Amino acid sequence: MTTYRDRAEAGRMLADRLSDLAGRPDVIVLGLVRGGVPVARVIAERLGAPLDVLVVRKLGVPWAPEVAYGALGPGGVQVLNEMVAGRLGEDERAEVRRNEQTELDRRERLYRGGRPQLDLTGRTAVIVDDGLATGATARAAVQVARHLGAARVVVAVPVGSDQAYEMLAAEADQVICAQIPPDFAAVGAYYDDFHEVSDDEVTQALTATA
Repeated sequence: MTTYRDRAEAGRMLADRLSDLAGRPDVIVLGLVRGGVPVARVIAERLGAPLDVLVVRKLGVPWAPEVAYGALGPGGVQVLNEMVAGRLGEDERAEVRRNEQTELDRRERLYRGGRPQLDLTGRTAVIVDDGLATGATARAAVQVARHLGAARVVVAVPVGSDQAYEMLAAEADQVICAQIPPDFAAVGAYYDDFHEVSDDEVTQALTATA
């Protein structure tokens, strides 16, 4: 399996696979906050498309936060992996939900920065993340995009698990996943540089492509 130097390199590779969307006025590239934004920035620049963010929060298992039992998106969208969620008590799920909703609301205020709410009516939404582990966050993002009126939803990621790919393929109109390792590890294992993306990096990306 190929290891990417960083998220920008992954974005360049994905942009080549999305070249048929270049120059189309209906296309908008949506980076999943936060790690998907540096990937999406490169794709938006190469396609000549606007860049925006889609804020979706993973609902993590309290004793293993990297394991998602679901995800939240704006507009009250919630997606659950019932097999995992069933292992948690209602009180545990409620506390995680409260915390993640607070953070989702904070990020929406920060990243929208006074800009109007996202409207995808009639558009082709290209949802970009830096990788798919469980796929719960991307699945929520697809549902949010449809809720916001997208006519077509494409998910583009540099690497992902087979399970997540199959789940997304049933939700999105198209899924482009450059690598599906048979022994998928954590997303960060496929990057040399997998630093935590800051709020500043996200806002700078949005400003640069505005």
